[in-house]
Amino acid sequence: MTSPRMARFHPLEVATVHLETPDAIVVGFRIPPALQEEYAFTHGQYVTLKLTVNGEELRRSYSICSSPLDPHELRIAVKQVKGGRASTELVSKLKQGMTLDVMTPMGNFTTALDAGKARHFVAFAAGSGITPILSILKTVLRSEPKSRFTLFYGNTDSDRIIFRKKLDELKAQHGDRLAVHHILSQGKDEDALFNGRITKDKAKQLLSRFVADTLDKEFFICGPEQMMVNVSEALEGMGADKKTIHVELFSSPVTNEAKKAPVEVGEGAFTGTAQVKVIMDGRETLLTMDASGDSVLDVALDAGVDVPFACKGAVCCTCKARVVEGKVEMAMNYALTDEEVADGYVLTCQTHPRSATLTIDYDQH
Repeated sequence: MTSPRMARFHPLEVATVHLETPDAIVVGFRIPPALQEEYAFTHGQYVTLKLTVNGEELRRSYSICSSPLDPHELRIAVKQVKGGRASTELVSKLKQGMTLDVMTPMGNFTTALDAGKARHFVAFAAGSGITPILSILKTVLRSEPKSRFTLFYGNTDSDRIIFRKKLDELKAQHGDRLAVHHILSQGKDEDALFNGRITKDKAKQLLSRFVADTLDKEFFICGPEQMMVNVSEALEGMGADKKTIHVELFSSPVTNEAKKAPVEVGEGAFTGTAQVKVIMDGRETLLTMDASGDSVLDVALDAGVDVPFACKGAVCCTCKARVVEGKVEMAMNYALTDEEVADGYVLTCQTHPRSATLTIDYDQH
């Protein structure tokens, strides 16, 4: 696992741009020798891009599809989203030799690997959700030679299967250690199990048919929210340990099944004005905050503190910091683990003071 470090933007040269499908590109970045350590990453992590479109600064997070075992490669996949300003700009205009502001890697969608273990990794991906899964898959197959990997991959049709050629190459290379099953929503396979969307019932059937061994399991789910809910419910209903189920969201959940209640770190109600000390790069900034006002992140940004952020929707962990003193409440949390919350970590985009004094340390992210 890579060690914690402060998230920072650096201008990186675009080394390659490859058209993967009609609406998706794979972008490779050239990492200067002086920045190699800062851009070291763990399988399943992401980077955040900062770009200007029509005079407005946009920040978007994209998962890394390359493996950390290939240290000189950092590649992401960008799928054009209908109405998406950043993805449209990148897919239609990005060229080799251009420069983009890229934040150092972050993310918890990963697990520690051990060459001595024999496990069965099972992943459900849909569309561009394959991006972090590919990084995990490639790394697992090379790092745990006794383990196997099964991928269930949903797409609209065969023309939009991102990384289809690469998956075929990996299957040929790793034989029966890798199984890939394509499920197409507009498919016409003779076996109805491989047609349509990945529902809760379909997920159960796929797991029952293809994941029936007795090996220890690790599950990874990445894609549209409803698929995530469907597969998670199927796994939990079949007795899977929640600690082995890893989920990566690309947008804030809207269904009731996916919502988490507000998280209070510490006890006691507070509704007044708080004095908040923000520590960033060793510097302390004192802020005055209303308990029912803007988040710690927004108040810090308004005060000119260059704190890191990306989604502002509780999905990524870019704005992660630690509560050193005082009590807070997070309105939402879809990125931090229960262990991290218990250890005092918060998503500052969702954090509000619940005590008269508060210290937030971004250097302890």
